[in-house]
Amino acid sequence: MSEQPMNDSKFSRYFVAMLLLMTALTGILMVLASINASEVNANLKAEKDAEITPSIVEQIAPIGKVTIGAVASAVPVAQAEEVNGETVYNGACAACHNSGVAGAPVVGKADQWTARLAKGNDTLYSSAINGIGAMPARGGQSISDEQVQAAVDYMIAASK
Repeated sequence: MSEQPMNDSKFSRYFVAMLLLMTALTGILMVLASINASEVNANLKAEKDAEITPSIVEQIAPIGKVTIGAVASAVPVAQAEEVNGETVYNGACAACHNSGVAGAPVVGKADQWTARLAKGNDTLYSSAINGIGAMPARGGQSISDEQVQAAVDYMIAASK
């Protein structure tokens, strides 16, 4: 058998054809790898999000909750026969009347009570029960009229 020697032009054509074929094959493999990698990356991202999301939710969760509704009285509910003015005062009135917050007359300072006492106890009771100026009705507490009157009586006695 005799083989024909390959000339330079024939070699060049085969070489260029082989290079083009290999380039096309490389391009096809790169596209397939990219498609596969995007699916893998999407799966990895989903797994990572599933792990991180509960942690983030815990980190940004509020520390406490505000509930608006009925508030229990700071003053223990006493039975009618055992209303103690000092106990009611300490639970409902002392916060403002010990320091004079918002113009509240300070218990024990007679000069701040003189004008108020001149109006009479009924006026003081009414002001305490219904509220006056910055003071809310019943000092902002859920207490009975008797408890309010007992607290007013205690403040008057301590301020004379």
